[in-house]
Amino acid sequence: MNPSKRRLVDLSVSLDNNPYTDPPPLLPKVEYIDHQQGWPEMAAMFPGLRKEDLPGSEAWAAERLQITTHSGTHMDAPWHYASTTDGGEPAFGIDELPLEWCLQPGVKLDFRALPDGYVVTAKEVEAELERIGHVLRPLDIVLVNTRAGQLFGQPGYLDAGVGVGREATLYLLERGVRVVGTDAWSWDAPFKFTRERFAQHSDPSIIWEGHKAGREIGYGQMEKLANLEQLPPHGFMVSCFPYKIRHASAGFVRAVAIFEE
Repeated sequence: MNPSKRRLVDLSVSLDNNPYTDPPPLLPKVEYIDHQQGWPEMAAMFPGLRKEDLPGSEAWAAERLQITTHSGTHMDAPWHYASTTDGGEPAFGIDELPLEWCLQPGVKLDFRALPDGYVVTAKEVEAELERIGHVLRPLDIVLVNTRAGQLFGQPGYLDAGVGVGREATLYLLERGVRVVGTDAWSWDAPFKFTRERFAQHSDPSIIWEGHKAGREIGYGQMEKLANLEQLPPHGFMVSCFPYKIRHASAGFVRAVAIFEE
């Protein structure tokens, strides 16, 4: 690939103190330390150093984070969904997710026209693939474009977008897909709608059904993606290597789409 003809599209959101990116108990907290506030740490590490001896009398800037592994754009590992996967094998954490899964051709499915809370079926995935003229190949990275992506960081984001149901998730996994992603807060339908359906029918199988499909076939699942509307339906690569945290349920991802113009 000629670097001069390569175009990169950032598929990740920024981690900040925005109050609308997660439910209140899960909101990330970022404490910013500027070049003056960083002086006491530097002074403790270099006895005898005077601040005025530093260029501009500046020490270092840094940040302290109070977050979960699901803050910002991230990839869920099978351990997040259950303790077992792939027919009863121990579910693996994000540090064991195969690297070859994370740099593969991308496919975008556009479900922005569907109403919030809708649960996408296998037939609808199949119909969308037919519409865009793509036949799934093993290890294709499938990205789901919902209307939620346009609302990230705004009131209403958590309740926006569609979910991908159990049968639709298995449809992808049975064809060799091992990494998927969505611009919504969750791969499943927003919890508001699932709670309402559960209150009506008391059917526990609808709770986290897309995630729980990972008990049968392990997969990596990205959430809180961005800029999917800028992508073509296919013909691009996706790079989405997760941060390596020992046996963690998820890892932060700087997801990027790569394609030639």
